Amino acid sequence: MRSNPFPSSSPRATRGLFLALSLTLSIAAAGCSSVPLKEAGTLSSYGNLGAPKGKLSKSRVYVDGTRLISAKTVSILPTTFAFSAATRVKSHADRVMVANALDRALCISLSDKYQLVSSGQPAELTIRSVVTDIVPTNKAMAGVSTVVTVGTGFVLPVGVPRLPAGLGGLAVEAEAVDSGGVQRAAIVWSRGANSLQNTPRVSEVGDAYSLASKFSSEFSRMLIKGREPKGLDISLPSGQRMKSWLGGKPKYAACDAFGRSPGLIGAVAAKYGAPPQWTEKKPKPAATY
Repeated sequence: MRSNPFPSSSPRATRGLFLALSLTLSIAAAGCSSVPLKEAGTLSSYGNLGAPKGKLSKSRVYVDGTRLISAKTVSILPTTFAFSAATRVKSHADRVMVANALDRALCISLSDKYQLVSSGQPAELTIRSVVTDIVPTNKAMAGVSTVVTVGTGFVLPVGVPRLPAGLGGLAVEAEAVDSGGVQRAAIVWSRGANSLQNTPRVSEVGDAYSLASKFSSEFSRMLIKGREPKGLDISLPSGQRMKSWLGGKPKYAACDAFGRSPGLIGAVAAKYGAPPQWTEKKPKPAATY
C-alpha cells in the first residue's frame, strides 16, 4: 500500500490544509487594489523627480544626498489634503487621524538620525506632505473579510486571507526643503491595499490609516540614507522606535504633536477588524513635557 505523506494527520485535516492553501493562493492572486501616481501641484518642483518605479508601492523620487547628510534638525508640518482627496472622505476627524498617523510614523522614524523640532521652529530641513488621493475602504466588505479570516483561522490549519473586494488605497506627495526653501528631497507615492499584507478594518479610512505608515517608512528611509533605497528593509528597528510603536514616550517631544501609537491594544483591535478610531490616541501638546 502507498504510504500517507502526512502520517500524523487525519485525511480530514489534510483536506482542510489543502483547501486552506488553495483559497489563500487564489485570493492572494486576485487581491490587490491599484492606485495611480497623482500630482497635486503642491511640490516646489517636479522637474527633479525620476521615472516611476515599484510594484506594490509606486513612486517617483528625488534626493540630494550630500545636503541631507549634513542636516541635523527637522521640522514636520502637519499633513494636509488636496481638495480632490478630502472630498472622498466624509469625516474631518478621519482625515485628521490619517494625517496624524502619517506624521507620527515619519517623526518616529526620522528620530533615528535627526533631532525633531516642533512645527514652526527653525530647522535645517522642513517636511511637508499632502495626501493627493484616497480610495475609501468598503466597510461592509471589510467586516465580511474579518469574519471569514478570523473564522477560518479557528477551523482550518491556515487562515484564509482578506477577500479581494472593497480594498482601499492612498497616494501622497511630500518634500524636504532646506532653510532657504530649496527642495532637497521629494516623492510622489501611491499604494493600494492587498489581501495578504493589509488587515481589513471596518472604517472608511481603515486601509489609508495603515498605508500612511508604509509611506512614512519609505520616505524616512530615503531621507535617513540620503539615497533612493534598494530592496526591502530588513534591519531591526531601533529601541526608540520600538518604545514609540508600543505607545511610549517618543525620543523628541515634537512627535507628541501627532499623538502616540495605540501599541499592543491597537494591534489586537486591528486583528479583529476594529476601526482605528477606537484605539487611536489624541495628540498631546509638546508643552506638557
